[in-house]
Amino acid sequence: MAGLALTDVSKRFGSVSAVDGVSLTVPEGTFVCLLGPSGCGKTTLMRMIAGLEDPTSGEIALNGERLNDIPAHKRDLGMVFQSLALFPHLSVGENIAYPLAIRGRSKVDIGARVNELLDMVQLPGVADRSITQLSGGQRQRVAIARALAVSPRLFLLDEPLSALDAKLREAMQVELRQLQQRLGITTIVVTHDQREAMSMSDEIVVMSAGRIQQMAPPIDMYRKPANPFVADFLGQANLLMLRGVHGGAECSAGLISDLDLPAGETRQISVRPEDVAVAPGDAGPIKAKVSFVREMGATIEIHLTAGSERIIAATSPKAHPDCRIGDEVSVTIPAEACVVFDKQEA
Repeated sequence: MAGLALTDVSKRFGSVSAVDGVSLTVPEGTFVCLLGPSGCGKTTLMRMIAGLEDPTSGEIALNGERLNDIPAHKRDLGMVFQSLALFPHLSVGENIAYPLAIRGRSKVDIGARVNELLDMVQLPGVADRSITQLSGGQRQRVAIARALAVSPRLFLLDEPLSALDAKLREAMQVELRQLQQRLGITTIVVTHDQREAMSMSDEIVVMSAGRIQQMAPPIDMYRKPANPFVADFLGQANLLMLRGVHGGAECSAGLISDLDLPAGETRQISVRPEDVAVAPGDAGPIKAKVSFVREMGATIEIHLTAGSERIIAATSPKAHPDCRIGDEVSVTIPAEACVVFDKQEA
């Protein structure tokens, strides 16, 4: 299936390499999140796709058409900027109509399209309002409607929800994903919010230092991170150094039974907090002391000190063991919950 294809794309600003040899394919109709810390190159990569930056090398193609030499306004892409970039002196309807007007569409066609888009983003009847009269979430919807006005071949959003409060941001994540599924439009969102990427995307692309670390469906990436960086960046992860011994592998505080490591070999592993079991007493394979307990409503985090390791366990309030700060507890980590990294990734 056709879609977006990047082949060995790089961007350098003087001696600084912002994007370094990125190759990826986004099938048509897919929702992809570019995820990574500030400065990892995700926004620069999106700007090159949009035509706002020229790649230093490599090729960008959409449905088999090379985009490198096509100016931004002729690529038929829709983009929502982090700042939204709405025109404050224009009404809601005029903002949405702007890309249609500069393409010479008739007033009748423009009026019908504006009303269609406002219905689509659940803002009927606000065409005559001023942008300044809208809430943050409503402005977000107007920016999305404007970007979709010309039926773009590709929909790009650069951290579009970052300015919203947490509750509204989560509601908009659901709305945006449902809208994308309804339209079937290929969509790429830049974000540094792991929860946002997990909840919206078909595929997540994790970047660091201008390079792709892993591209995979959200749950696959969460359960099988490619390296310690991905494990640590996507959600919470316990990263432990283990040495293979008879019957399993051991850290400074105890044994993980049946973990298959060659005897004497040291590897780094990742295990998610919800896979760590905590019980009162010190009869378990790993002995630890409770250093902090954080109640978060649906989950409770137990922070533990185990030898030289720091471990986080997560459980539901109903399954929460009776332990407090300073208590001695035992910790069990099942071997099947561990992701063992190769030597070069540790």
